[in-house]
Amino acid sequence: MKNSILLFILAFPTFLFAQEIKKAEPLVTPQIAERKITVGGENAEISGFNNQSIQYAIDAIEKTGGTVLLNPGLYEITAPVRLKSSVSLVGSGKETVLKRSQGVQTKYIIDADYGELKITVENPEGFEIGMKVQVTDDVNNGCWNVSTAYITDIVDNVIYIDKGLIRDYRSDLNGFISNASSVIEVIEAENASISNLVIDGNREDNFFADGCNSAGVLILRSKNIIIDNVQVKDFNGEGMSWQITENVVVKNCEIWGCGNTGLHPGTGSPFTVIENNDVHHNDRDGLYICWRVYQSRVTGNQFHHNGRFGLCTGHKDTDVLFENNHIFNNGSDGVHLRGERESNAPHRNTFIGNIIENNGTDEGGYGFSINSPAADLLLKENIFKNSLKTQKAAVYIYKSGLKPNLENNQFDEHELGEVVFEEKQ
Repeated sequence: MKNSILLFILAFPTFLFAQEIKKAEPLVTPQIAERKITVGGENAEISGFNNQSIQYAIDAIEKTGGTVLLNPGLYEITAPVRLKSSVSLVGSGKETVLKRSQGVQTKYIIDADYGELKITVENPEGFEIGMKVQVTDDVNNGCWNVSTAYITDIVDNVIYIDKGLIRDYRSDLNGFISNASSVIEVIEAENASISNLVIDGNREDNFFADGCNSAGVLILRSKNIIIDNVQVKDFNGEGMSWQITENVVVKNCEIWGCGNTGLHPGTGSPFTVIENNDVHHNDRDGLYICWRVYQSRVTGNQFHHNGRFGLCTGHKDTDVLFENNHIFNNGSDGVHLRGERESNAPHRNTFIGNIIENNGTDEGGYGFSINSPAADLLLKENIFKNSLKTQKAAVYIYKSGLKPNLENNQFDEHELGEVVFEEKQ
């Protein structure tokens, strides 16, 4: 009996503790409402109509995420708006316009060397602290040979920048520094979006911006980014460029009047979706799929009245579905598969239900030209129209190309024929 009482006494605290746990309410994580900040006008939380005001709002919710709402108005952009992770930038439709300010450019008068953080220029007038600049010469003037950085200070005719130059640039080879840069940039971010606004590149008043480093919208080293219902017009460079990305979606957008290509995914950008866009009247290609864009989808778009190709693809751009696109009235080929070695060719791509019409308006071209040994290329239920007689052949296969698998396609009459092989020498 004594032993039983002793055991009960020893166990009593544990018994009470167990009872407390049983009665305790489960922990509830409080729900935090998504943060929203409005920009533009007297009734907005941030009243300014410029990139500084937009950036202030984005930075204010960077840690928590949320939405920056841009009211109708014209926003002056002197440096790129930099979107951050988990932030949505939402305009008020066509009444929200982000417009590039005046471009400025000058020569540098001393060579600008690799790693250098200052540039001695001929005339610093027009440059401002906080601007983003690009540095080039005749040898290093494209893609990953172009240096970009932000101005940190200007003293007399010396411009100081925040990031070391990536090449040796020579002043005697037309070395220039300009403020050519993007309107919106998404760099090293994820789970962000841009929607319902207009980007005006103000092309006539700006210098040409390199497409791997700048665009109307530039996405770099980022993932899970959505661009929806955004119009990019008259940007002196590429309309939208995304490089080294995953899961980028561009949908319901219009890109036109740009000084280079309309859309440019590349440098390893798998799982891209390009859907229901209207891409037209750009100086170069409507869609230029660069390197290693695989397992992606291009559906329901219009690519038309572009200076060169409607759609161009090549280096390791594999396993892409092109469906229900209308590709018409482009200057050269409607669809152009670039020349690549067999190991790097655009294998296993599928074109279904596209209308390829009246391309080659600038002295002729082909509806579909194949310049590399792309294996397992399927053309199914496409319609090749040629009422203007500008497409010399519906499908033209160069000596280095392979014949695609053809299923139930429809062909208008073409001067050289429907499916034509280049004559072997």
